[in-house]
Amino acid sequence: MKKYEAVFILDIRKVDDDGKAYSKELVEFIESIGGKVNEVIAMGRKQFSYEIKKRKGGIYLNLFFELDPLKVIEIKEKYMLDERVLRNMIIVDERPAEIRSLKVVEEQ
Repeated sequence: MKKYEAVFILDIRKVDDDGKAYSKELVEFIESIGGKVNEVIAMGRKQFSYEIKKRKGGIYLNLFFELDPLKVIEIKEKYMLDERVLRNMIIVDERPAEIRSLKVVEEQ
């Protein structure tokens, strides 16, 4: 299994409770296809520098998880057509865990 980092930008008008229920749904889906979620960071509402699908802001979620590389395609396909998602990006997380944890501590 490889480590991945994903960022989801959710539509404010279609998601309640700042994305908590959505993040729980996302975690359950990743675990149901054999993955392991290490960390979920709700980054809150942020304004865009330019409009995305006629929206001026969105709710940001950042996930760190481990999953088989062939299963990542399932996540992309499922959430590509989800109307609650404005944008998403999944990348391989090759950073050492110490560096990532230092960055989170500095931001708080």
